[in-house]
Amino acid sequence: MNENESKYQAPALDKGLDILEYLSAQSIPLSQSEIAIGIDKTPNEIYRMLMSLESRGYILRDEVSGKYRLSLKLFYLSHRHSPVDELRKAAQFPLEELADTVRQSCHLSILYMNQVMVIIHAKSPGPIALSIEEGNLFPLPLTASGKVLLAYMNEAERTTVLKANPIYKKYPKPKRDEFLASLANIKETGAYFKPSDLAEGVSDISLPIGKHSTNGIIACLTISMLSTLNINKNIKNDEILAEANKCVKKIEQRIGVLGL
Repeated sequence: MNENESKYQAPALDKGLDILEYLSAQSIPLSQSEIAIGIDKTPNEIYRMLMSLESRGYILRDEVSGKYRLSLKLFYLSHRHSPVDELRKAAQFPLEELADTVRQSCHLSILYMNQVMVIIHAKSPGPIALSIEEGNLFPLPLTASGKVLLAYMNEAERTTVLKANPIYKKYPKPKRDEFLASLANIKETGAYFKPSDLAEGVSDISLPIGKHSTNGIIACLTISMLSTLNINKNIKNDEILAEANKCVKKIEQRIGVLGL
C-alpha cells in the first residue's frame, strides 16, 4: 500500500461499500455469515455496519430468515439526476479547454435509439469553425462517433443494432466485412482518425470515454477538423490526439470511471 492510499483510507466506509457491492452482485438474499465470507471479514466485523446500512434504508432484512438484500434506495439516489446532465456537466470544461488548445471544434456523443446523439459541443476559438448542434441525431455507420460506439459494443448488441440499421443493411457483403474489420481496428488502436463520411473537407478524431468501465463505453469524444483550411497547420495530428486523450481522462475522472 502506498503512502497516499494509507493516508486517505477509511476502513468503515470501505467495509460498507464492500457490503453494498457484494450484495449488488448476488441474486439472492444473504445471511450475515455469508456476506462476511464474501468480503473476507468475520461476522462480528460487519455487524455494526449491517445495522447502520439497514437503519439508513440501504439494505433490508427478511423478518423470517434474517437475510439481507439491497433496497431500492441506491436506485432512487442514482436516478435523482439525469445521467446525461451529469455527463454534460463533467465534460463541459474539459471540452472547452480542448477546443481552445487545439483550436478545433469538438463534441461529445452518446448512443440514442440506435443513432448518434450529440449532447454537448465546444466551438473552436478560431474565426472559422465547424458547428454541430446539440441534440442532433446522426446515423451510426457514417459517423466517426458511431463507429467508435459500435466498436466497443459487445458482439451480440452490435449485431442486433446493425441488423436494424437501414444504411448497413444496404451494404454488399464485402463492404459489411470491411466495415466490421474497421470496427475491430478501432478497438485495437483505441481511436479513430479519418476523413468524415458525412462532410467533405472534414477529418474526425474520435475516442471512447469509459472504455475501462465494466458496462461498456459511456460516450465518444470527437474533434471535427476543417482539413481544407490553412490555419493551425502548426498543430500536428499526433499532438491533437494527445490532447484529446488528456481530455478523455479528465472527463473519466469527473464521472468516476477512470481505472475501472
